[in-house]
Amino acid sequence: KAKTNDGSISLGQPITWNGKKATVRYIGEVKFGKGEWVGLELADGKGVHDGNVLGVAYFECPAGRGIFAQPAMLAGGRAAVPARAAVAPAAVAALRPEDEEAATLPSREKSSDGSVWLGQQVKWKGQEGIVRYIGDVRFAAGEWIGVEMLEVIGMHDGNVMGVPYFKCMARKGIFAQPGQLQTTGTRDSAALEQTLRQVEASATAGALRVGQRVLWSNNHTGTVRYVGPVKFATGQFVGVELDDSVGRHDGTFMGDSYFECMPGKGIFSQASMLSILLVQA
Repeated sequence: KAKTNDGSISLGQPITWNGKKATVRYIGEVKFGKGEWVGLELADGKGVHDGNVLGVAYFECPAGRGIFAQPAMLAGGRAAVPARAAVAPAAVAALRPEDEEAATLPSREKSSDGSVWLGQQVKWKGQEGIVRYIGDVRFAAGEWIGVEMLEVIGMHDGNVMGVPYFKCMARKGIFAQPGQLQTTGTRDSAALEQTLRQVEASATAGALRVGQRVLWSNNHTGTVRYVGPVKFATGQFVGVELDDSVGRHDGTFMGDSYFECMPGKGIFSQASMLSILLVQA
């Protein structure tokens, strides 16, 4: 939107959040909380994200400069007041990774209504997963369920905005509210648990092969071009041609040619740092 509901804040407006200068980049609804929110680009780079939160792109800014706040938390709008404890659950605005490095929030055994419990096999958007976390989160208000999905269709590895709620392979973690999960008509949790562990183990047990599609560094997809020993380190390494140009070489490293790809698209990684994409191109 061009302005907040009360007309006090506009897109592109210089504003102050927690004493820090910022520029308004987004106004409207969000998927991580209720009500009207304002997306800001901080001038000093002490934000949380790049305008993309939990897989949804609301605006664009350099990494680590974006935050979200509700209008009442901002100085510069007509109704601005200091942030109070009452809005603390909406910590998308206040949470920074450096503040929460050691934080691990304990999980509840069951959801408040008793319909979901830890270790339960559930479905989210028709896809199977296992409940790994139940409780409060720092990115939105209310009770949320952390799920490890069977396939690589998630958004994270259980760590969201610097807070480790649970652990799973990259892009297999999602958060949902209890009403968004299907808890009936699903297969046995023990069988799904075994499948998850087999998939996870396959990435570290030498199952990678040339031509296979993989995920590297949580969000970069690529194709395996080499599997074997290298001269620059001991052990088995995997050479990957990334889809985007965030690599380091063209398959030749320290004078030795292991595979061929476009400059800036090649990387080497240990198998344990890669996730196999179950949907192969």
